[in-house]
Amino acid sequence: MRIFVLGAEGQVARSLREAAAADPTLALACAARPDVDLARPETIGPALEAFRPDLVVNPAAYTAVDKAESEAELAFAINRDGAAAVAAAAARVGAPIIHLSTDYVFDGAKDGLYVETDPVAPQGVYGRSKLEGEQAVAGANPRHLILRTAWVYAPFGANFVRTMLRLSGERDRLRVVDDQIGCPTYAPDIADAVLAIARRLAATGWRDEYGGVTHVAGPDAVSWCGFARAVAAGAAARGGREVPVDAITTADYPTPARRPANSRLSIARLAEVFDVRPPPLADSLGRCLDRLLEARASDLGRPT
Repeated sequence: MRIFVLGAEGQVARSLREAAAADPTLALACAARPDVDLARPETIGPALEAFRPDLVVNPAAYTAVDKAESEAELAFAINRDGAAAVAAAAARVGAPIIHLSTDYVFDGAKDGLYVETDPVAPQGVYGRSKLEGEQAVAGANPRHLILRTAWVYAPFGANFVRTMLRLSGERDRLRVVDDQIGCPTYAPDIADAVLAIARRLAATGWRDEYGGVTHVAGPDAVSWCGFARAVAAGAAARGGREVPVDAITTADYPTPARRPANSRLSIARLAEVFDVRPPPLADSLGRCLDRLLEARASDLGRPT
């Protein structure tokens, strides 16, 4: 199966490259700026036409949540217009598209897990741009699967786990928001889910039941503070430095963009339709910390 991925160094794109490298039945191509740029839609079609993919996966996005409040035009250009161009180009070459989206399409006011059919009400520019991107993708390619995810982390890229490890080495105490709850999601688990879906498409062909929106997230919900404490404890168990983590409120840590207080996503449809069940947080976080701390130990052991 031939899979074309937008982006190359993002957390999900890099995880897809790693996972696909172990499967000889998959031919995966990643395209990144400046050759293919969602802010320049004219670069997208020729790349897809040259590769002729069986499936297009688009995890690329403008993800600077706070900066988006002052860069709305760029956020919409990439997350809506660029996403639409990718979906349309995929349709022209006869390929379905898997498009990655976000929990920020919800307002966070629900008491319980969000399901795919819940009303959307994004609270900031980033969330609005991603929601309009979902709608644009659906309008541009009838064979679309939109995967909403949340709180993505990996052994690489800019993410919460790496930030907590860095701050743990710089400070004696950490202060982390405790009144926002979500489902931390390991980027390699997202990649595994995407490739499991791709293999199903290769085996069965496209089916209408596959289309629409599906949530892909870790199965365990924690607050940011709880997540930070899990990172600190996991690092200490692997010989790292553990620092205390104090709980604070969202009001104690104001940001330009408003975050959903509840980002918990139901992944029942993911299991029911695709038979995909992401591992528990303890397992995925453990694998992430193993890689991060092994890499740090290797770097420390190198001669200068």
